[in-house]
Amino acid sequence: MRPFRFLPATPAVGCQPLTATRALEAFRIGNIPLAEHQRLALVGDWPKGAVIEVYPHAWLEPADVAAFMAAPQAAALVDVHGSELMLRPGATGPACRASGSFLIRFAWDLLVANERALKARTDWRNQGDCHASLYVDGRLSVGLGTRILPGVVIEGDVVIGAGCKVGPNCYIRGATSVGDGCHVGQAVELKNSLLLDKTNVGHLAYVGDSVLGEKVNFGAGTIISNLRHDGKAHRTMVEGELIDTGRRKFGAIIGDGVHTGIHTAIYPGRKIWPGQTTRPAAVVDRDLV
Repeated sequence: MRPFRFLPATPAVGCQPLTATRALEAFRIGNIPLAEHQRLALVGDWPKGAVIEVYPHAWLEPADVAAFMAAPQAAALVDVHGSELMLRPGATGPACRASGSFLIRFAWDLLVANERALKARTDWRNQGDCHASLYVDGRLSVGLGTRILPGVVIEGDVVIGAGCKVGPNCYIRGATSVGDGCHVGQAVELKNSLLLDKTNVGHLAYVGDSVLGEKVNFGAGTIISNLRHDGKAHRTMVEGELIDTGRRKFGAIIGDGVHTGIHTAIYPGRKIWPGQTTRPAAVVDRDLV
């Protein structure tokens, strides 16, 4: 492996509230930390040369890394927005433009990274205790000690960690990652989302196109909306600026330790900071900081 040097990380304010309690490079995508995804993308029999500098918040596709390494005069690897992902000190040639790699600038970029991670995943193993009625139309990975109860339906690419309880009668659509020690219970639907470790979505809930941090607990009937009536892309506030996410489907970003009361309704694009709570029948129509 050719020497690579990771540049100092800067605060990932666009990924709050998730980065209020962890560094972005430690965030688990497909149940694997971003830093480990980067390490795997950089593995290769590269020719000798100067150390390549890597941005710690870059999502790297191996094909883009290979193309950059094969262009010794290219000074940088950049994404479609022109954001630098890798640098070659001393090189003066034009930047190499990535086709799939990108800089994770905002929390919803993690949904794209999760889709890419699961699509590229090759290790699909069932190490849990799954009821015979489990229906899978796609690819499913289940960790040690996880129990999947009757009536669970899986579509697309889904990764479930160790020590989880899933079901009965729930519906999980990919690309979805569920961390270790989670509970996804009766009549819950998850779609294209990430749940970090020890998070509970226990009863009659919908989580779509969303990211939930660690130790979140959703009260029964908590619903995250993810679609505007006019079908346009969602916008959300980041550091006082209204940002267009470019996503027609986008739910919510939930920080660590958030607890919702029963029948909480969460508007699309809203963010709830770590440790916040809602009362029963609450309507979350703004960020809760």
